[in-house]
Amino acid sequence: MTIAPADFAYVRELVHRRSAIFLEAGKEYLVESRLLPIAQASGEGSLDRLVSRLRSSPEGSLHKRVVEAMMTNETSWFRDHHPFHALESVILPDLLRRRATERRLTIWSAATATGQEAYSIAIVLYERLAGDPTWNLRVLATDLSEEMVRRTSAGRYSQLEINRGLPAAKLVRHFTRVGAEWQVNEPLRRVVEARQLNLAAPFPPLPSVDVVFLRNVLIYCKVDTRREIFDRVRRVLRPDGYLVLGGAETTINVDAFERVPLDKATVYRPCGGQAAR
Repeated sequence: MTIAPADFAYVRELVHRRSAIFLEAGKEYLVESRLLPIAQASGEGSLDRLVSRLRSSPEGSLHKRVVEAMMTNETSWFRDHHPFHALESVILPDLLRRRATERRLTIWSAATATGQEAYSIAIVLYERLAGDPTWNLRVLATDLSEEMVRRTSAGRYSQLEINRGLPAAKLVRHFTRVGAEWQVNEPLRRVVEARQLNLAAPFPPLPSVDVVFLRNVLIYCKVDTRREIFDRVRRVLRPDGYLVLGGAETTINVDAFERVPLDKATVYRPCGGQAAR
């Protein structure tokens, strides 16, 4: 079953408007594979009938399902390793020194998917501080999808998900077996706060953050959208904070940030900040 050009154009516009993700020409196969199950479950049975219903109905739950179906929720524990090594060896020691008086750290995992990145960050924080109760630690985990936010809050993972990058020692220390799944232990779950947030829209009130992990999401956005997102991120990032991007992402042509060379990690800081080198 193939999607008509006009229907693909409609879906592309809907997804871009609601999520900032831009589906380039050639992604028709992706739209077809992800929307056909929705067409069948909704009773429409075909893509053309599904899009026809979307066009003729006020935007609601079905439109939301279509947009969320197009999200790429690829994630794993300590994904790509280098950003977490930079966090543990350079960023965190620097921030612990800078925040020694206030003893408060907030790290934002944007587009967190099912939460592995957020909990990976929480593990680094918790192990570095050995659960020191004098520090107020917070990992803000956000995603566009309500389902992803729900899964992050629950902190339960299948054996297959656990096998994707979680070292055995950390599994034993921070997780408990619950039936066929693994549950994140309460100390880490207290650190992680999951919220729904659309990077493509004006942000709701957010706390000032020390580090932003904004990885492997901007590659799906157009240049002007990236600039808008960077501008909003800059407003919530503290002047001496850090921005961590995916390996294929950059702030080129964005004047608010400059690159900080930290081995193989793609790390930036606000221009004029005093981040460690």
